[in-house]
Amino acid sequence: MFALITDLSAVRRPVSEAQGLPNPHYIDPVVFEEEKKAVLFASWSGLGVTADVPETGDAVPITFLGIPLLMVRDKVGQVRVFQNTCRHRGMILVEEPRKIEGAIRCPYHSWCYSTDGRLVSTPHVGGPGQNTHESIDRTLLGLIEVRSHIWRDVVWINIDGGAQTFEEANADLIARWAEFDKPLFHGGPDSAFQLGVNCNWKLAVENYCESYHLPWIHPGLNSYSRLEDHYHIEKPDAYSGQGTLVYRQLKGDKGQVFADFEGVGEKWNEAAEYISVYPNVLLGAHRDHAFAIVLVPENEGRTVENIHLYYATPETDADMRAANTEQWKLVFEEDIFVVEGMQKGRHAPSFDGGRFSAVMDSPTHCFHAWVAGKIETYRNAALAAE
Repeated sequence: MFALITDLSAVRRPVSEAQGLPNPHYIDPVVFEEEKKAVLFASWSGLGVTADVPETGDAVPITFLGIPLLMVRDKVGQVRVFQNTCRHRGMILVEEPRKIEGAIRCPYHSWCYSTDGRLVSTPHVGGPGQNTHESIDRTLLGLIEVRSHIWRDVVWINIDGGAQTFEEANADLIARWAEFDKPLFHGGPDSAFQLGVNCNWKLAVENYCESYHLPWIHPGLNSYSRLEDHYHIEKPDAYSGQGTLVYRQLKGDKGQVFADFEGVGEKWNEAAEYISVYPNVLLGAHRDHAFAIVLVPENEGRTVENIHLYYATPETDADMRAANTEQWKLVFEEDIFVVEGMQKGRHAPSFDGGRFSAVMDSPTHCFHAWVAGKIETYRNAALAAE
């Protein structure tokens, strides 16, 4: 019997009347398991970035919500995602990031797979010295590939395979940022960092997509990009966020700046946008650099933020890159006590999900309504299947 765990009826009301998601959606491991299937497995979730596997043969094992996965750049340069599990006895294939020089070899019985997932060798499967057997059809026993798509260097995956194509699901955002459909160059080791936060993954999304908190949490940023210089971005059931009309380029000690992305319109001379792409990727777009934050939920109260910075050209000034990374790291670290504080607050049993400012919180409500809709769809399908 399928049990309704939480009442979401108030979440999808108009923002002026709505309540936020109930406490269990932040602190209850049972609800977290439901959200994994209803929200994160059923959507195009961020797994990593192609910069994690920059060269042919690079392989990186990633555990995504308990599922062992393997991101590989195959011999023709395509980035693929497979279940990191041998089709023979379920052994983990790759334990640490490494270069695949020949084949992906299972350490248990040495079954071997090509970097495009084909099963190419089954030593002694038919007995000593017999490497084939009529019961083992190699064409049917390749690695299980996870549906994936690359956009803005992010590797997006759809675990359950039921989502629309990425282009259909994100058509509006792709069109919105069409001017930025240019090559992105990862800044390298000094342009990537990780933050571990003791909060539910949704709180990181909620905080990112609104500018309401700027005056109190980001006083440095707010000193030149004030609350009143921001605008809301909302696409129901897809994404939400904020934009600024007064983006200020970083300048070096001699007045130098990063190169602009070629051909972006005048709008972006001083504008920038920060969008939460549902469910778990936070993107920033500026005239001269971009970033992607992939949120990796570890459990209902712990999230890892993987941050990557990108530029319009492959060669950039090392000191400026380091300064830009440090600048953004400071901003993102300023948010940690907020999201962790909200996580603690969710243990107050009488908290009812909270109220929204109809004027300032609509991007956050947009996200809550999407999550609630995904869960309701999942629950209805489960009830219909009984």
